Amino acid sequence: MKIIIGTRGSELALWQANYTKNLLEKKGCEVELKIISTSGDRTQQWNTSFDKLEGKGFFTKELEEELLAGTIDLAVHSHKDLPTTNPDGLIIAGVSHREDPSELLLIRKDAVDDNKKFNLKDKALVGTSSARRKSQLLAFRPDVELKDLRGNVPTRIKKLAEKQYDAILLAAAGVERLGIDLNEFHVERLSPTEFIPAPAQGVLAWQIKENNNKLLDLIDEINDLDVLIRINIERRVLNLFDGGCQLPLGVYCETEKDDEDRFKFKTWVSIASSWNAMPKQLYFETYNTDGFSDKIVDHIQSLQAKKVFITRQVNDKDFLPRALSGIGYTLEAKSLIEFKQIAIKELPQTEWLFFSSKHAVRYFFNQKPSLGKVKIGCVGKATSDELRKFGLRADFIGQSTDTKLIGKQFAAKVGNTKVLFPIAKDSLMSIQNQFPKRENAISIPVYATLKHSVEIDPSTHIIIFTSPSNVDAYFEKNKLSSTQFAVAMGDATKNALVKKGVKETQITTTTSFDDLGLFRAVLNFN
Repeated sequence: MKIIIGTRGSELALWQANYTKNLLEKKGCEVELKIISTSGDRTQQWNTSFDKLEGKGFFTKELEEELLAGTIDLAVHSHKDLPTTNPDGLIIAGVSHREDPSELLLIRKDAVDDNKKFNLKDKALVGTSSARRKSQLLAFRPDVELKDLRGNVPTRIKKLAEKQYDAILLAAAGVERLGIDLNEFHVERLSPTEFIPAPAQGVLAWQIKENNNKLLDLIDEINDLDVLIRINIERRVLNLFDGGCQLPLGVYCETEKDDEDRFKFKTWVSIASSWNAMPKQLYFETYNTDGFSDKIVDHIQSLQAKKVFITRQVNDKDFLPRALSGIGYTLEAKSLIEFKQIAIKELPQTEWLFFSSKHAVRYFFNQKPSLGKVKIGCVGKATSDELRKFGLRADFIGQSTDTKLIGKQFAAKVGNTKVLFPIAKDSLMSIQNQFPKRENAISIPVYATLKHSVEIDPSTHIIIFTSPSNVDAYFEKNKLSSTQFAVAMGDATKNALVKKGVKETQITTTTSFDDLGLFRAVLNFN
């Protein structure tokens, strides 16, 4: 069977076409490429911004016209460039496996600052023309300056090397497919569950005529069905919002098997009204994909601003207060507990240290302990970030909100090694309790928590509880009515709320121990 593949002429598009060509040749096909210039390619030469090009057919229209005319048999597209509806007579016959969907933040080495979010220096000049990337980067780093970045992948990287920018944002898949050497830059790979990629980022789409059954059967043999299911969820959300890449929308779906071998579909969404507006960041999960995307969009569209209380002090420059105020929510913050340092009398020497909170980090290292060579483990990004303030990096970071699971993972990593746990007095010691040999988990109190309960405005819609101690302090002078909701930071905090009689339907648990996790949890309630 002879197949003519239509492709754009860029280096990346040719890589994608040749990748497809190789797959089909392995199936015994004779394959040739036909290079087709698109309006998107031509418009790039006129310096039109990418966010006005991508996702609306600028890079696909001419390929689709040649498919319909029969001058090519198959068009290979970067799936995120495609409109969410096909022209009459054409179908997406299949999709490739998914390359890394992450974004890469390439930073010139003289623009690196280890103490800043994403290791990017203050007020850096960052290149990107994507409205989605702009909105998310400004949400995390409102100090940066943005400047449009145009051209193909090698051209954009060349502009960074020429010091036209301090850093640029690119899709990891494109860079890695081209095998570009990035050694002259500092590379930050941004997690797709934090910095949300475009729907179907990292996936190739194979488009054919709908009546070409022979080619459809052939492509079915190379189609990745699991990827197809996941990106259909992502692109359905895009379709319902009626947007292309000029819409500041990121959607990312991945699957996870539970203990009963069922697939859970986990989906992260970031959406803003414009590139310079605060995006809403949300997390959803389901076992049943029927109508899942519609439920996601319905939930987002029904969100209304609410009054939120958090049981700790916040800085107005922190992500949570900025994010909530940026979408019209009001936040009151007041700590319901106080901390008191406990002096370290004797410091056992161990190969590992483990911190379950940023307070433990602070009250331990504020005492300037004498340490030999030691590895460090911790729970979550907030604790990891606190370590970095002391010039330290964690060798193990537990990302789950299930502290028992983190304990099991950490115990497996350290084996028979002794570990020192600086803790709060009266800590639940959930991590230590997972060690097969409890004598290997040595705990020393470095601070105590003192309750400082106050009355909270009963008209508050959502109460954020950051620890079990805050739960106890809250309920000394307050109740949680049936019309109020609770955000619990971690399973231990959720369990403390349940013990106070709060219904589980009123509680949502954060998916991460940081401000982003709290923000997403607040937006769970509409």
